[in-house]
Amino acid sequence: MENMQNYYDFKTFITENAQKDNPQNNRARLRISVDHTKKTYNKKIKDMGVMLDCSRNAVPKLETIKQFIRYLSYMGYDFLGLYLEDTLKINHEPYVGYQRGAYTIQDIQGLDAYAKEYGIELRPYIQTLAHLNQIVRYEEYQQMIDVDDILLVGDARTHAFLEHLFETISQAFTTKKVNIGMDEAFMVGLGKYLEKNGYQNRLEIMQRHLKDVLAIASQYGYQVQMWSDMFFRLVAWGGYYNLSEEQIAKIQVPPNVTLAYWDYYSTDTKHYSDNIRIHKQISSHVSCVGGAWKWTGFVPHNQYSIHACKAMIQASIEHEVSEITFAAWGDDGAETSIFAILPTLFENAKQIYEDQMSDECFKILTGISIQDFLELDHVNPCIKDGYTHNNASKYFLYNDLLQGVFDSVAQVNMIDEINQTKQHLIKLKTQDKYLKNYFTTIIALCDVLACKLNLGNEIYQAYQDKNMQTLENITNKQLPKLVTYIDTFYQAFYTQWHTENHNQGFEVQTIRIGGLKQRIIDVQRQLQAYLKGEVTSIDELEEQHLEFHYFNDHAIERLNYNLWSHTVTTSKL
Repeated sequence: MENMQNYYDFKTFITENAQKDNPQNNRARLRISVDHTKKTYNKKIKDMGVMLDCSRNAVPKLETIKQFIRYLSYMGYDFLGLYLEDTLKINHEPYVGYQRGAYTIQDIQGLDAYAKEYGIELRPYIQTLAHLNQIVRYEEYQQMIDVDDILLVGDARTHAFLEHLFETISQAFTTKKVNIGMDEAFMVGLGKYLEKNGYQNRLEIMQRHLKDVLAIASQYGYQVQMWSDMFFRLVAWGGYYNLSEEQIAKIQVPPNVTLAYWDYYSTDTKHYSDNIRIHKQISSHVSCVGGAWKWTGFVPHNQYSIHACKAMIQASIEHEVSEITFAAWGDDGAETSIFAILPTLFENAKQIYEDQMSDECFKILTGISIQDFLELDHVNPCIKDGYTHNNASKYFLYNDLLQGVFDSVAQVNMIDEINQTKQHLIKLKTQDKYLKNYFTTIIALCDVLACKLNLGNEIYQAYQDKNMQTLENITNKQLPKLVTYIDTFYQAFYTQWHTENHNQGFEVQTIRIGGLKQRIIDVQRQLQAYLKGEVTSIDELEEQHLEFHYFNDHAIERLNYNLWSHTVTTSKL
């Protein structure tokens, strides 16, 4: 993008327009410092964007995305990618997106035009091989499934589906750039394909499928990008890093495909540099994708994201990568607001624009200083310097009070840390309704966590000690208080979600939080029966509680566990 100068006083512009749906003078962006009047502005990476996950239950409303577009524009971004597994209504495929809050062609057309007014290109991120898990429930689509959620390569129904998909995105988006996915198809060729064709080289299977996808895409004039991981994993028995020269030599990437090297898990520049170098051995078209961590619960990992993205950005600049994307996934329910990652996106833009933006810009834009905003991370305890991350706020929320799978990693001092963070968040003021709602949710979550985090240990110990007075206090005071806190949290989260997203998807949260509340009521009932002598034992408390053992590494600083279904119970859900 060309060098740009601000047209008039930056502070006035942002103050008047950042929270308004007003594209006037939209080319004056937050790629500048408050001391800006005589500068021109370059950025080190030509094409800079964000990919927003719209397929993990939370499908943002059009007005929400418009606000997000305005933020991206003021921060100097070039494009916004919408990740759409089954949340785009596809021509001739009425059950794709059915009751999933999916966008229509007209919805995307309106967003596309709006984004252009703010200098943002809207791009589709689709799936053409795997990750189509929500449509496998329909028998019609089982015929084109190889195994799990992976399409059956070479099948006529698969081809027809892809034709319909590309026809639809060509009508919805004006861009000629598309990401076709094809990541994490670990079992490709090992299901129905194996039964029909016998075992074949699975890299060759994927390459044949890619050839078919490219042929369809070319009919619409698309420039194709795809995730790079399966090229590596299929020659390295699942590995993505540290391939041998012999393995690298087996990979043949079509010259008209851009490889998207995605990696969110390191803060080491050399790690990214080494892997970019390997990517460039197999393709002259390489882009990088870092992570804006919002996908492991209700709370983002902004500090970790900033460290990790900084390393990737530095490596990308060193290797002259022309495009970088920051992926905002929403795994296992997409509980976190898309606006919770604004600090990460700001710091990434600041680095790419060579520190031409001051932190004052962020405060003008959001109403909150970036340092105050970053305190949000500490709802997950033990974050420290941000070079490690955990999602304790989610697994402590859903950890069962009697089974106590996560009790061994709970520490009493975490409660003080969470309460201190809550007091800090209470003081934050902003005019952005999305941020207001989100912080209200997280403040309410803090109350739930402070009450519940160590309660399982207290119940277990009191039961073992036959301390009836403590059990009575827990039963008659603490558990009712916890139910009240959960009600408040649920109402805040309800408001946050329904302001920001389509209704569909929240029924999952209703089931989860409603189930949590009812389970606490049931625990109270069991304890009451025990205290009254109506039962002589409680099964879960009779069994010796063992240390957390899902992972070998129990260090709380690094303990991320995001599967609600395995957190809430040890039984089959």
